Amino acid sequence: MQLDETLLFIFMLAAFLGFQLIKRVSPLLHSPLMSLTNAISAIAVVGAITIAGEKDASPFAQVLGFVAITASTINLVGGYLITDRMLKMFRKREDRP
Repeated sequence: MQLDETLLFIFMLAAFLGFQLIKRVSPLLHSPLMSLTNAISAIAVVGAITIAGEKDASPFAQVLGFVAITASTINLVGGYLITDRMLKMFRKREDRP
């Protein structure tokens, strides 16, 4: 039971610190920061595939893995589309197709 309480404490601390950090990010740095979170989301997809694809995984773990894969993939694709759109805003007029 001690391990569960420790992991819950670590999760709560990480969530609090992450929220405080993101809240204080300058709007100018927000887009590059979001691009980096796309890489983290890609890591989440790989981890979810690994967990959901285990041969001894319970049906609950498989469902949670599928949800994690779906949510992370949507976040990943959407984030890259938004980043690409924002980068197009900084191109010179002659560079635009």
